[in-house]
Amino acid sequence: MINISSLTEKLAYFHWILRQKGLRFTILILADKVFRKIQGKLKYQKWWQINQVKVSQIEQYKVEIESWHKTPKLSVLMPVYNVDIQWLEKAIESVQRQIYPNWELCIADDGSTNSEIRVILQKYPKQDSRIKVVFRSENGNISAASNSALEMATGEYICLLDHDDELAIDALFQGAKLIVKYPEADFIYTDEDHIDLRGKHCDPAFKTDWSPDLFYTQMYTCHLGIYRTKLVREIGGFRSEYDGAQDYDLVLRLTEKTNNIYHIPKVLYHWRNLPSSSASGLSGKPWAFQVGKKALEGMLQRSLYPGYVEETKMPGVFRVRRYLQQHPLISVVIPSAGKTVNSQTGQICLLEQCLQSIDKESSYRNFELIIVDGYDIPETIISRLNHSIELVRDRQPFNYSRRINLGVAKARGDMLLLLNDDTQILTRDWLESMLELAQQEEIGAVGAKLLFPGGKIQHTGIVIIKDPVGNFCPIHVFYGCDSSDTGYSFSNIVNRNYLAVTAACLMVRKSIFTQVGGMDESFPLNFNDVDFCLKLHQAGYRNVFTPYAQLSHYGSASRSDNKVGREEQENFSNKWNQYLLELGGDPYYHPNFADSPNFELKA
Repeated sequence: MINISSLTEKLAYFHWILRQKGLRFTILILADKVFRKIQGKLKYQKWWQINQVKVSQIEQYKVEIESWHKTPKLSVLMPVYNVDIQWLEKAIESVQRQIYPNWELCIADDGSTNSEIRVILQKYPKQDSRIKVVFRSENGNISAASNSALEMATGEYICLLDHDDELAIDALFQGAKLIVKYPEADFIYTDEDHIDLRGKHCDPAFKTDWSPDLFYTQMYTCHLGIYRTKLVREIGGFRSEYDGAQDYDLVLRLTEKTNNIYHIPKVLYHWRNLPSSSASGLSGKPWAFQVGKKALEGMLQRSLYPGYVEETKMPGVFRVRRYLQQHPLISVVIPSAGKTVNSQTGQICLLEQCLQSIDKESSYRNFELIIVDGYDIPETIISRLNHSIELVRDRQPFNYSRRINLGVAKARGDMLLLLNDDTQILTRDWLESMLELAQQEEIGAVGAKLLFPGGKIQHTGIVIIKDPVGNFCPIHVFYGCDSSDTGYSFSNIVNRNYLAVTAACLMVRKSIFTQVGGMDESFPLNFNDVDFCLKLHQAGYRNVFTPYAQLSHYGSASRSDNKVGREEQENFSNKWNQYLLELGGDPYYHPNFADSPNFELKA
């Protein structure tokens, strides 16, 4: 998980804001970030004191281990090279302190020139037979050393530990517990935080459950990683040409072979903040990000959807581009009531503005326009446009879902683009940016980044949280925040997965729209898009938000009443509460986050 912690990263971030917003706004952002960072650090340290493992829990865990029908052996791999002795000892002793006993520690010294390291490493196997050490005759760097440690591993799973970091006392217990419950698990990752030189915990990374599209932007799984040993050996272990991003390359290759990927939402790994460590940010290993880009390029060469990698404004954060395999006809379906709004230049017909925007600002031209209305739209609006339009009339009271379904019934395209009439295009390649994702077989709905006319965020994804009475409720993340807000782990400015995206601008293949039965007409005004996305998720597809398709959105200006009715709320709860409970809640929103939409730690 990338953290803006180094000076270089901060400068890059604020230079980006400066170009977008100007000096005054940048100063305000800087002050706000400093305040929030201090506040967040204090809040997390308090949280850590409350949530760290207690003595009573340790005893409970030991009793639980005795009840297991199997105790999988975990091999901890630790490559070592010229590390400060005090940190090396703390790393090794964090393994020795583990509650879970069935482990081995495989240490590969990579030709350290500090003779004291050999003395230290030689003493531990004498104290504990579970510790193995090999001394490499020459320095081969981290992948070579990791492979030497891997050669010694006899466990069913391997875990990776850097020579200056620490495992939480229950790290291996929690990993083994998951394996006992889900023996098919091939790859497990956990949350993590940092520890400073005074031993204070800070900068937690509360991670999403497996999000392939987020992973293609940054190595967010990081530590603690637990991998099936057999599978790691089958794919060739660690590759020296990817030193610096060897774990990223490993996971990219491993996840091409398995879908048995699990996330433990607990802080079980502690990075040590050292000037030479990756934990210190970009200044620690700036070259590693370029190797990460190379790893992504390798992934694309192996992919069914090849493409190329672009660097973003944020160091170490990438955009994977996929070549369009075809140039299909996109059917743009727009339900409309032909509403107008007042502006500084007079009244604006939202639909006419929307249609003109599509026609003038879209670089992708193979689309058709289908308007569904209730006999509200004058024919003169249609006649003024250059692009041909299919007009579908609906005499029934406004029902968004039904109007979408009526429009889709007339669609000739293999791709559908559901669009509100109160939108305007901000990025010319919006259709290409959504299409390169929607064309992939595993992907269901693709949503865009929507901004209110003043520049505030309206949509960068939807999470589903519990309301005060225990019902699940959809909510837009970072709603009303400034468009420059990068989000948690850059979530507002990169592709990533969510359970749902808004149908105000949503692309999906027509075949899977039909497969899941289209829009549920029992949701006439609200929750229809979330319901549709959940049907796609339930059918095995993943939904994606992309910030690279951007539109201005008035925000339900075409409806006079934007309130959610009790009937729709009850309908949504009755239909989806059980499924969401089975998922354990929203897999893309961490259980440690507050029931608010901005990825904030619970008090």
